[in-house]
Amino acid sequence: MTESSRQIPATLVAGARAIVSAPDTSEKVSLAYAVSRAWFQRELALGSPSRDGRMPDRPGRPGRPQLLPPRDMPKRSLKGKAGRLALLHSLAHIELNAVDLTWDLIGRFAHIRLPRSYYDDWVRVGLEEAKHFSMLQDRLAKLDASYGDMPAHDGLWQAAQDTGHDLAARLAIIPLVLEARGLDITPPMIEKARSAGDDETARCLEVIYRDEKNHVAFGAKWFRFLCDRQGIRPEPAFHAFVRQHFRGALKPPFNDRARSEAGLTPGFYKPLASLVG
Repeated sequence: MTESSRQIPATLVAGARAIVSAPDTSEKVSLAYAVSRAWFQRELALGSPSRDGRMPDRPGRPGRPQLLPPRDMPKRSLKGKAGRLALLHSLAHIELNAVDLTWDLIGRFAHIRLPRSYYDDWVRVGLEEAKHFSMLQDRLAKLDASYGDMPAHDGLWQAAQDTGHDLAARLAIIPLVLEARGLDITPPMIEKARSAGDDETARCLEVIYRDEKNHVAFGAKWFRFLCDRQGIRPEPAFHAFVRQHFRGALKPPFNDRARSEAGLTPGFYKPLASLVG
């Protein structure tokens, strides 16, 4: 653990701000582990953005990888070792963004009156996203590569900027669209890794898939909580948020069983697939 990560902030909000702001990925992960531990050991107050500082508009990032608009990303084959590296690098980039998106979800909306269990759930998610990034970094290292070796797209953080004013909108887009998509595409990736004899990558993906089910479940739980508090129906509210804030289509095939197990029933996403897909 780095010296800076041993200096644990006094509040959860200050910790979330430090994690998102950290440009060094090792420091970011170390802080996520340390802040999570302190929170669950009841060593941190919640804090508030007004006292502990606003969340940054953009997360801290290392000098590499080069960040490109999604349309400018080079097309890569997913075959052979080069393809495996490209896939792992892309997944590592997604998980690093997930670390920042989750801790931003914690710190940015701490002025809203929410139960402690809300923070317990999302601190767990923030810890698991840091674990996922570390796993993928380790897997790249075993293949003589590292995060930053290839360009990565800069589109994921746009979702945070677009929904920074509304917690319900943020929950609709991040866990219930982006993470739910992981439930659709990860099982085929696991099978492909196993069929290629890459059991270690398959095991990494299995851990990520298992954890993502809980992340989507937390998103569905707290999205419904906010809708109940506001007296609005969850499914139409979700449809409105996705149409307003999500760029792209909700593309089948869907992993209906995993989505339903996480509380994301077909009435949420199938109407949108027919409308925008």
